[in-house]
Amino acid sequence: MIKVVVDCFGGDNSPKANVEGALEALSEYSKLYVILTGDEEKINAELQGKSYDKDRLQIIHAPSVIGCDEKPTDAIRQKRDSSMMAAIDLLRTDDTVAGMVSVGSTGALIAAATLRVGRLQGVMRPAFCPVLPDMHDGVVGICDSGATVDCPPEMLKQFAVMGSIYLQSAFNIENPRVGLLNVGAEEEKGDKLRKEVYPLLAAEPNIYFVGNMEARDLLSGDYDLVVCDGFSGNVLIKSTEGTALEMLKLLKRSIYSSWKYKLGAAFQKKMFSDIKQTMNYQNYGGSVILGTRKTVVKGHGSSSAKAIKICIEQVCSAENAKMNEKIEKTLSLPAENKEIFSKL
Repeated sequence: MIKVVVDCFGGDNSPKANVEGALEALSEYSKLYVILTGDEEKINAELQGKSYDKDRLQIIHAPSVIGCDEKPTDAIRQKRDSSMMAAIDLLRTDDTVAGMVSVGSTGALIAAATLRVGRLQGVMRPAFCPVLPDMHDGVVGICDSGATVDCPPEMLKQFAVMGSIYLQSAFNIENPRVGLLNVGAEEEKGDKLRKEVYPLLAAEPNIYFVGNMEARDLLSGDYDLVVCDGFSGNVLIKSTEGTALEMLKLLKRSIYSSWKYKLGAAFQKKMFSDIKQTMNYQNYGGSVILGTRKTVVKGHGSSSAKAIKICIEQVCSAENAKMNEKIEKTLSLPAENKEIFSKL
């Protein structure tokens, strides 16, 4: 039995989407046990009239919610009765719980996961690794996408190792192709950080490094994982998502501008629907936080029930593949280096 905690509040569609997504996952996976945290009365209201296995679902009452406008470190200290912190405390204290899903405050979640749940041995900093669809029916991961803004070279190398293990575990990509986000494909390109990271990645035996990647090639299908600092990665993923959304809006506006275009579009309705589904982030779950002792998945704030279900599946996939054990085994440091990295 795999136990997953679902933080039921903090999102645009909470608690409805969180609860429905959890029930969908329960109905599909017989070896899943779900713990819902949040206001018990509101959660029960969403459960009313729904059919589910009551022996595999538990509610833990946590009346308050951490807002996205609150300072993360203050919120995780002062709102111990929040739905997010109730889930985090379960991860920390209950060895039978595999991981958690939350669509709440990103800052509070990464702070709580790092400070309360803790890092795997050898990990300098946890990293976000969301995935996007590429143009060849595959996916590409971006690690890091916002957990750590300023990164030393050794940290980026760890991101490459953790991201590769994640893609192997969750998406069965046998030998993920790793690219370093840069301003040019040539080896000598980039700022001081990129120039220092390049040889480290090239010499790392636990990854398949294929060189620098320019931002325009993110969805090309030539890369399975892109390594970058959290600032660059966050800009990369948001600009890519924004461009895709605006292009879809432009296409729709163009179609409705002429009856001829409308007629043509009617014959291509299935194609447009397929493209929309491919580019819909709801179909790809959430962003896994790599490097923490338990698996934590951060869903998008506007996640639907389907997206929550996929987030739960991500936790199960990581647990079944023993992802965290593999990361810890690969990154465990010699004793003489542990003290140095613990201060970072």
